[in-house]
Amino acid sequence: MIRLETAEDLEAIQHVNRLAFGQDVEAQLVDALRDGGFIRASLVAEVEGAVAGHILFSHLPIMAETSTIPAVALAPLAVLPKFQRQGIGTALVERGLQVCRQQGHQIVVVLGHPKFYPRFGFSAKLAQRLASPYSGEAFMALELAPRALDGVVGTVVYPPPFGELETGEEIEMEPP
Repeated sequence: MIRLETAEDLEAIQHVNRLAFGQDVEAQLVDALRDGGFIRASLVAEVEGAVAGHILFSHLPIMAETSTIPAVALAPLAVLPKFQRQGIGTALVERGLQVCRQQGHQIVVVLGHPKFYPRFGFSAKLAQRLASPYSGEAFMALELAPRALDGVVGTVVYPPPFGELETGEEIEMEPP
């Protein structure tokens, strides 16, 4: 079952992120984004009544030459290790994108596994005209509305918690 997070899920969300990534950084990022008011959608996956996965979408403006274009960042996506590779991550992304569409969001950006996210329509090519601290095939964008990125050239501005929680360690990206 995929549903929006509730206040009762916060500890379970921390637990899922810690175990999925093997460190505290992503759990701290989720909390900092929540505390800063940057969250646009946060969903959990339940298996047998317990939280087994989590996905977060946060505010991510694109600063263009003459305007600011609203967008959201998908990060992090986490599934408890014992439930990975069973379709929970896919279900979270699909439902999360559906919620973002319902909320009126038109652009989603992700830094993620280049073999996982393209199945949902994410593309490194769509992100090419977006300046970011991240680049390469793992930096991808998705249009939730047709042609939402047509003519868009700008810089994505990640919320402060993304920059504040640097670990200095490279994290291996594996599909959930």
